[in-house]
Amino acid sequence: MKGQEWYQASDVAEEYDEKRFSRGGQLIDRREKRAVLEALGPVEDKRVLEIACGTGRFTVMLADRGADIVGLDISSAMLQEGREKARDAGVDDHLEFMRGDAARLPFPDDHFDAVFAMRFFHLADTPAKFLSEMARVSKNQVFFDTFNDTSTRSIYNWLLPMGSRLYSDDEVRDLVTGANLRLAGAEHDFVLPYGLYRKLPDWLANSLRSADTSLGRTRVGDALASVSYWDARV
Repeated sequence: MKGQEWYQASDVAEEYDEKRFSRGGQLIDRREKRAVLEALGPVEDKRVLEIACGTGRFTVMLADRGADIVGLDISSAMLQEGREKARDAGVDDHLEFMRGDAARLPFPDDHFDAVFAMRFFHLADTPAKFLSEMARVSKNQVFFDTFNDTSTRSIYNWLLPMGSRLYSDDEVRDLVTGANLRLAGAEHDFVLPYGLYRKLPDWLANSLRSADTSLGRTRVGDALASVSYWDARV
């Protein structure tokens, strides 16, 4: 995994949400949460696993909606932030945070109704292995996002400290097929890269987002989108 040591640092975990989801990053947070909720649907009493749960943004949100959820991450520091977030939200008694390796999930086959991962596959060195493990422990649904190789992100990707793995549409479809999954749906979004939004005040980011969304609805929107959300079935 790219950045494995970086993500395990305490100072990185403590500042993670503030650096990425404040200012214009708030709209990214809202969009990603909407993508997860729309994909998973009603989650009450569903058994759900989040891979690379980080500080628990999605884990806590789904626990609050009644999911029986486990958040797995390799970073103890990130998990500690998640536990504090769960306590603050009053849901710490009905979710579980677990340290573990996504390449060797400590669960039996078909253990969860749904398994998802957000902001994970751009760091994956062996994406086929990770996706196969997600498919193995899910009895119904696998949901994940990718950063795309035809997007504006490719222009500045080499400047990023860890870079990102960028995917073509065909590569993702091959990964899904290789994991014995069936693609049920895909959404493509954010013509402008995340990094630009995070540098702007929220009001300006929202204005820019309106233009971004309009462009995304055009014929070239999907081809230029920097992020894709993939919904697959076992």
